[in-house]
Amino acid sequence: MHADLSRSTFRPERHYSAVIAQQGRVQLDADLNEQTAIQLHEARIRTADLIGRHGGPRDATGFHIEYVGGKLDIDTLYIGGGRYYVDGILCDADRPAPDTPVPDEDTADQPPAAAQPFWDYWNQPDGFRDPERPGDRLPSPGQSPFVAYLKVWERTVSAAEDPALREVALGAALPDTAVRSKVVWQVLPLSLGELEIEDADPSKEVVRAAFDRWAQRQAAPATRLAARAERPEHADEDPCLVRPDARYRGQENQLYRVEVHAGGEAKDATFKWSRENGSVVFPIDGLDGTWAELSTLGFDDKLDLDVGDLVEVTDTAYASRPDALPLLRVEELDLPGRRVRLSAEPDAHVGRLPHLHPFLRRWDHHEGPRRKGRTAALKGGAIPVTEGEWLPLEDGVEVYFAAGGTYRTGDHWLIPARTATGGVDWPTDPARRPLLRQPAGIERHFAPLALVKGEEGAVDLRLAFGPLASSIPAADEATLAAEASAAREERAAEADPSGGRSQTTATAEAAVEGDE
Repeated sequence: MHADLSRSTFRPERHYSAVIAQQGRVQLDADLNEQTAIQLHEARIRTADLIGRHGGPRDATGFHIEYVGGKLDIDTLYIGGGRYYVDGILCDADRPAPDTPVPDEDTADQPPAAAQPFWDYWNQPDGFRDPERPGDRLPSPGQSPFVAYLKVWERTVSAAEDPALREVALGAALPDTAVRSKVVWQVLPLSLGELEIEDADPSKEVVRAAFDRWAQRQAAPATRLAARAERPEHADEDPCLVRPDARYRGQENQLYRVEVHAGGEAKDATFKWSRENGSVVFPIDGLDGTWAELSTLGFDDKLDLDVGDLVEVTDTAYASRPDALPLLRVEELDLPGRRVRLSAEPDAHVGRLPHLHPFLRRWDHHEGPRRKGRTAALKGGAIPVTEGEWLPLEDGVEVYFAAGGTYRTGDHWLIPARTATGGVDWPTDPARRPLLRQPAGIERHFAPLALVKGEEGAVDLRLAFGPLASSIPAADEATLAAEASAAREERAAEADPSGGRSQTTATAEAAVEGDE
């Protein structure tokens, strides 16, 4: 997540069940965040074990899909409200009721607006589909059916996107406090060809099996990275700033974030990096050509903007898709007007709508790594991926991409660098060789919803489960038979006080009792 963190310490393979605070100790963000991660991990694993890979409650199963083709100007899908779980993650499709303002004299007699019981494909809350983009339009089911499926992942939301997170009592001069992690769900189309299904009218079982194979390929990370700190050649230029033997030469502790910018094969992929985990952002108040008016230019020299910085113009829609738009260079600063001039005009699809809360995100690379006496040129403002060799970032920090990887926009790795050790916190083998690691995110989850056949309707592919609780069951037959036998014996004893003994014996026993 893009947040100002010290490091991320949660590792599910360590099987920690809780974080235990000790008296008189410093409280770190990493400890609190690990406790949250432990609880979330256990809750989702438990939910997935009980429900399965995906499913919804029988009486409130969400994401019912209805295809609407000829009634509107453009084909769409109606997405029914309710709840659905994907790999233990709750997805809520209920549409909130609109708020009701205090009526004025002109609207006092008007009834409150009614809530729609469904979303549609074009206005789903985190979908941000654009009818002007051909790739966003639904396939024509008249030519071939397609599968409507659910894509689920998580991203970070800061006060730059949601101003309500900022406590105004702290004042505008202070940074925001905590960020939020948000579950993003999107209903998207998938052709039968992409599922490798040749039958034009496949059964539910065939579609579900093919979708599971496709989802496994999509969810599995396809590239790995290693990191290390090596004492750079120019380390002796500032011998008094850090320890002479330090491999990491930075003056402060940092959390480096290496993130894939443009995906694809290695020859097409690019990456970007930030020493602040990509958390340095600047809300945009307005765009005018290449000029961007900002709410602030930063709080100090470490967290501000400077000429030459590379920035990403983004907003809620762009962050939720996500797409790889070119990174832009800061060419000029207008400090009194809180404006910056960028190297090019931002993409027309991002940053123009105030309700999407546009902002700049600063990245800290300035040029490609120097290798063999040459500097690699940037590609779209990002660094081209080179596999099979160590690539320097700064201050001795280096990264290594494994050969044969396939890269996805948004995948990232976190690298804590520490002045106390003069190195980076990265796992190694017994020979102290850095280990290749899969990305820390983005984790993607998928579930099939319906096989859409156009006007013929849609075949429901969802799964449902009933509640575990039920009425207290009646006793079993053996218990009922024993109770009936005991009742008969009790009635027999009441009808025959002698208990089946002869009259003479009963009289003699009574006489003996009387003599006593």
